[in-house]
Amino acid sequence: MDVRGRLVSTSSVLALLLGGCAPEGAGTVGAGEPLGAPADAPVLDVEVVVDDLELAWDVARTPEGTVLVTERAGRLLAHDEQGTREVAADLDDLFVGSEAGLMGLEVSPEFARTREIFLCHATRAGDDRPRDVRVTRWRLAEDASAAERTGTVVDGLPISSGRHSGCRLRFAPDGTLRVGTGDAAQGGNPQDPESLGGKTLRVDPDGTIPEDNPFADRDGAAATVFTLGHRNVQGLAVQPGTDAVWAAEHGPDTDDEINVLEPGGNYGWDPAPGYDESVPMTDLEKYPDAVGAAWSSGRPTVALGGAVFLEGEQWGAWDGALAVAELKNTGVGVYRVEDAEVTGRTRMAELENEYGRLRSLTLDDEGALWITTSNGDGDAVLRVTPRPGDG
Repeated sequence: MDVRGRLVSTSSVLALLLGGCAPEGAGTVGAGEPLGAPADAPVLDVEVVVDDLELAWDVARTPEGTVLVTERAGRLLAHDEQGTREVAADLDDLFVGSEAGLMGLEVSPEFARTREIFLCHATRAGDDRPRDVRVTRWRLAEDASAAERTGTVVDGLPISSGRHSGCRLRFAPDGTLRVGTGDAAQGGNPQDPESLGGKTLRVDPDGTIPEDNPFADRDGAAATVFTLGHRNVQGLAVQPGTDAVWAAEHGPDTDDEINVLEPGGNYGWDPAPGYDESVPMTDLEKYPDAVGAAWSSGRPTVALGGAVFLEGEQWGAWDGALAVAELKNTGVGVYRVEDAEVTGRTRMAELENEYGRLRSLTLDDEGALWITTSNGDGDAVLRVTPRPGDG
């Protein structure tokens, strides 16, 4: 399947022509004025770096320039000047089903010394039923031909059919690894202090629990919880110049959310009893102290994916803005951010309806944006750069 040639919806065309304003009726929180009118937005060059992938999930670039990619079905790939090849990695316990499989990928800030990378993936029990979702630590060979599993960072993230499995990884400036999880489509998980579902987690790379975690006095893995009351966290991004971590997550049929993560914060998703998806994404009646969203899609949702802050003068008016991939609108939204507020938004015109569903975003050390598509057969890794002189 070609990664190009998707039909653009009328609402998406109108949104683009109006400088990124939401379609009528798609109420937002803190949307503010449109960001980056055509005269201000950088002109982008888009290069297909790797193609012929299947459900590419995440992408990361090592300091030496090797591009690593996960496919949900279980392949870890490396791409460099030698071409694209599969990295030998023992994932024999991988569970693949519904939205679960091999998902999040992150490169250690100490990679030059340790060659460590981190994966988030679903596992299966001996009877092939899903067991849990876990974060594991690996050492990548010098030539990126193989990766050796060296430990489990955190396990026991709940899973049922595989729906709402998360799972995004991101290192924060304090050196901790943040993990965005899904609620496994089980109503009791997001508000259950002992469940790791519907949460964001904060853990040291060796699996130990930071003493200043908001729930460090809990027993076991529950002490890794940083925030609760989430539905299905798909993106984590560190705001430049701050220690703030932002999250993007899927709503039900309304209110995808972008949230700023506060230690111990409750973000108000509680579909129990059962799994009632008609309840508010942030239920302020049930939880008056719940943390409100920095931005909410209203209706319809856009299926937010990976997120990253754009950095560098080459991005022009978008320097410091938050970019978020979308799986439903087949593009990338760009959000103006001031402190902890979203004040405007637009879209990357060059990606609109060109490559289908977009899942993951990563910014490399040179300021280029790397993106995975998520359509099935024929997926790709894209490299997006602002054209010189147009930032």
